[in-house]
Amino acid sequence: MIRKNKNLGSLLSSLKTMGEAIDVLEYPANDVLLEQEKASRHVFIIKKGLAKCSQTEANGKGFVQELFGPGEIFGEVEALNESLSFCRIDALTKTEVYRITTPDFLRLLDENKKFNREVLKAISKKIMYKAQRHAFNQSHSLDENFQRLVSEFPEILEAVSKQDIADYLGVSLRSFNRSLQKQTPRNNFK
Repeated sequence: MIRKNKNLGSLLSSLKTMGEAIDVLEYPANDVLLEQEKASRHVFIIKKGLAKCSQTEANGKGFVQELFGPGEIFGEVEALNESLSFCRIDALTKTEVYRITTPDFLRLLDENKKFNREVLKAISKKIMYKAQRHAFNQSHSLDENFQRLVSEFPEILEAVSKQDIADYLGVSLRSFNRSLQKQTPRNNFK
């Protein structure tokens, strides 16, 4: 459930070494990397750390769409569609990112077949993952969904707030806390 993309991360490291115009930036935990409904002139790929992709609806309700780990890309949809960002990206831990300007990103897509293919794979995996995640969440209990998340990222409770986990699982904080209390004796969750 924590998305990672080793191939894209490795490729960006190689491209930077070869002299491509790619910056590496560091953000402390809780810093905003990308604002919702704002214009962005960059595409980002996480080098190290953990970030959340969230969206706030017009009614003020928040929803955590994704949790991104190393190699995950964001800002590519906005760059390709010349649109405002539809979500917000926050660093959950100290996070390093590769940052590419939109013109350089589009140029790399045109000129570098390997980069183009890796970006296409990343976008298709996002679509596939979302479908699988929503199907799993709909067909399993909250307890099972949380257990799956913990099995993939054992230190989730230390790195991500309970509210963010609840938003990611699509439940209220109250429901999540009840589920957590039921699991505490046998799993030692705090």
